Amino acid sequence: MNTSDTIAYSPPATEVEARTETQNLDGVLNAHLDDHLGAVQGLRGSLETISRWGDVLAERLLHGRRLLAAGNGGSAAEAQHLTAEIVGRFDGERRPFSAISLHAETSSVTAIANDYGYDQVFARQILAHARAGDIVMLFSTSGRSANLTAAAAAAKRVGATTWALTGAAPNPLCEACDEHLALPGPSAGVQEAQLVALHLLCRVFDDRVRRHDASRERQERPAS
Repeated sequence: MNTSDTIAYSPPATEVEARTETQNLDGVLNAHLDDHLGAVQGLRGSLETISRWGDVLAERLLHGRRLLAAGNGGSAAEAQHLTAEIVGRFDGERRPFSAISLHAETSSVTAIANDYGYDQVFARQILAHARAGDIVMLFSTSGRSANLTAAAAAAKRVGATTWALTGAAPNPLCEACDEHLALPGPSAGVQEAQLVALHLLCRVFDDRVRRHDASRERQERPAS
């Protein structure tokens, strides 16, 4: 690297400047925490939706359906976090269920983007993999990603149920999906709250699976 291209850090020249710089940074960090807490607090008004989604997700996956999830950037990480919890486990031992993160299919994503354009990277996979009764969950902070609205349209073509987790509504993705959970606030706060939302969803899902399996075990237990 050419030393002329290096940007050197210049420390504050005086104690007053140093204190001002620290105060400014403290303000930024506290504002971030305020955004986070506001978005998470907003989830309290969505607990009924999350609980119902958990019920539906458990019922569908217990009967052989699958979960398909997708997002871009940080939202892709959120979607992949969810599918990992469903295939692996969240809060205790249980059997695995079918859940796929479409953005993680890197060869498919790059091939489809190359041949059909990036707007189709999820839609074409949904047309290939999704079946009627499956659930497609789409994560976005803006709710305006063209590849996600195209994915929602493709899911409806095959009869899959679509759920959106987004930032503030109204937005195109919420309008394109069957149901949505929209949280107001800056992107970072929304994304952090979405992680809490998917953990809440997993708690409901695991609870319903445990109840189902316990009931089946009681029914299959031979009478004494």
